[in-house]
Amino acid sequence: MQPEKKNQNLSRPEDLRRAAAILKKWLTSCVICPRACKVDRTKGEKGFCKIGDKALVNTAQLHFGEEPAISGSRGSGTVFFSGCTLSCRFCQNHEISQGGWGEPMDAKDLAAVFLELSLKGAHNLNLVTPTPHLAVILEALALARENGCNLPVVYNTSGYERPATIRRLKGLIEIYMPDYKYFHEPAAKRLSNAEAYVENCRRSLVEMIAQAGSLQLDEKGVARKGVLVRHLVLPNGLSQSPEVLADLRKLGGKDIWVSLMSQYRPMYKACETKGLERSLIEEEYEQAVKALEENGIENGYIQGLGSVRARHFPRFHKP
Repeated sequence: MQPEKKNQNLSRPEDLRRAAAILKKWLTSCVICPRACKVDRTKGEKGFCKIGDKALVNTAQLHFGEEPAISGSRGSGTVFFSGCTLSCRFCQNHEISQGGWGEPMDAKDLAAVFLELSLKGAHNLNLVTPTPHLAVILEALALARENGCNLPVVYNTSGYERPATIRRLKGLIEIYMPDYKYFHEPAAKRLSNAEAYVENCRRSLVEMIAQAGSLQLDEKGVARKGVLVRHLVLPNGLSQSPEVLADLRKLGGKDIWVSLMSQYRPMYKACETKGLERSLIEEEYEQAVKALEENGIENGYIQGLGSVRARHFPRFHKP
């Protein structure tokens, strides 16, 4: 399989290295994410995410279960990083996000992973929970670009981002795919152990939209640039879906792309958390779909309840 042809709008190695150098300095008193733990990660100290000065990679593979614009026909080159800026009580990947299962990699090692995914024919480099690893990622991406990796980068994040960090990524990330999990701060604190989640998520999302704009697809329906926001509907109204969707329409306008996710299952600590003990029911998800319609959001994806594969809803014409 031949790699993608050169895209002239991709990030440049010199810009990637410049940003990586700045973020490396931030690691000496880490303020990469909103937690601002201020530990010296260059000396082996670890904060909330439990990540040092190397990237911790759990798996790297072609992934066909993402949204159609991300997976396409050949798969998304997905790299799952260990560690997370959140601690969601319902996390489906808690062994990775909380357990720290992964292989430490420096920039050269990670660049080799990127190049391998490119040669396998991936449509993109899909970086899952990349924030704690950003300094290494950017340096690795510079090396990969110099050696023929011409894939757009997908920044696949929980949404708990420091806006100042996202500003440092201007011109370096082609596709942003953040979550917008909650609209009420107490819910974010109780369910994900995050202070000021909504404030930081909203401000970061505004920056992402300013940088990348609305999602742009190529002739085959694969994303090349832009923002796609994910929202997982939780049972018992715990994700405040109508409020989140109304706010997304406000922040992103009529061109905002939204993936409304229905696959919640009680996992990890969910069964011991009030309100999360059961799976989502059809009426709850349909209420969220109705909120999409009422807010005039026309672009994105909805799912059958519990379905892994999303389907496109241009103006909500359902199959």
